[in-house]
Amino acid sequence: MTRFFTRERFGRPQFLAGTLLLAFLAQAAWLVHSELHLSEFSASDGPSASEQARITAGWRQLHGGSIAGAPYPDPFGTLPVEISQDNDGFDTEHSPLLSLVTAAPLLAWPQRLLDSESSPHWRWLPRIPFLACGVFLGASLWYVARRLCGNTGGFLALTLYCFSPSMIQASAVWHTEPEILAAWGSFGAIFTAIAVAHTLYAPREVVLWNWRRIVLLGISLAIAVGSQFSMIVVVPCALAFLLYLAPIRRGAAFTIWTTASLIALALLFATYFFHVHAFSESLRRTSFWGATWRAFTVLGVYRQVGLQILRACPALAMLLPIAIATYIFWPRTRYFGNTSPGIIALLFMGLGMAHPHVAGAGFLLASIPFLLIFVSGILADLMETPFHLLVTACVWGLVGAYVLWSVLALAQVPKG
Repeated sequence: MTRFFTRERFGRPQFLAGTLLLAFLAQAAWLVHSELHLSEFSASDGPSASEQARITAGWRQLHGGSIAGAPYPDPFGTLPVEISQDNDGFDTEHSPLLSLVTAAPLLAWPQRLLDSESSPHWRWLPRIPFLACGVFLGASLWYVARRLCGNTGGFLALTLYCFSPSMIQASAVWHTEPEILAAWGSFGAIFTAIAVAHTLYAPREVVLWNWRRIVLLGISLAIAVGSQFSMIVVVPCALAFLLYLAPIRRGAAFTIWTTASLIALALLFATYFFHVHAFSESLRRTSFWGATWRAFTVLGVYRQVGLQILRACPALAMLLPIAIATYIFWPRTRYFGNTSPGIIALLFMGLGMAHPHVAGAGFLLASIPFLLIFVSGILADLMETPFHLLVTACVWGLVGAYVLWSVLALAQVPKG
């Protein structure tokens, strides 16, 4: 126990990061509070249509009823448009994971009190898992960015994340779908694969020594794909990074990837409560690839994606062009720690354009953490140049203005 609580694990950087994450949680909780407070004085007495559908399906499954989305017992066309289903009622884009995560906290609340009169109290419960996911994603982002870019890059990435309007909204599930779960799973899958690949150079037994990271990789893949079936693209991406980073141990890398994929498949099967028929039928009807390339020929799609990225982090309006120009013209910044998150961010943005429905929003949200690491890594490199004082002052001045703008905008929510 003494070795665990060390200054390296719990020092000043960890304290500052924890403070930023608490600020993020407070902002997301304020959004939830504002929504529930306003609903008391409006015609809305309960959750939104999509949230209610997830709660109903998850509650039914947790109490021994039908598996959520495999199929929905509701008549075709009665569910909200956010839930994609085929003619037989099977959810084509999500496993039961989202429904179970949404409904599970309600088990702690007396069933007889799940009514409209007490809704301002129990409606907090379905949001708690997604608030936690937002905090966990921020902690993961800081850990990765700090390892890749140092303390400066880590805190820059975390600050941009903790005051991101889109990330706060997604964590609060405030008038949006809970894509934060898919974003956290995809982020964890990519960087866990990278971490596993680097450990392959240690002269030890591969599978036995890496079993914790292999399990973590499997859990991350299960969360990503279970939250959004089209996130299955992270599975080959994880393999690509494993093979690229461990070229002399590709057999071991493939073994690890296979093991992690089987763990993910078993966990995905568990979300169906091990019902073989429901699981097999759901996978048969699933839309793992619903992309259409026509979107790349429409100028308005590019404009919309750009607006979504800037809405996620308005500071990127200035920081992203600077980072891209620096990456192109300064060879020193073109190393793996900057290139890999940039590639994944670009891939997810492209997939967000190619998926015109709910899945597209999930890919765009998942691209933001990778984009923040890319930008923060390059800006951290610029802060080490002879012009570091000027660069540091400009960057943190802009970030300070961004934080102030975000907080002031959030304060206006109850008035709108």
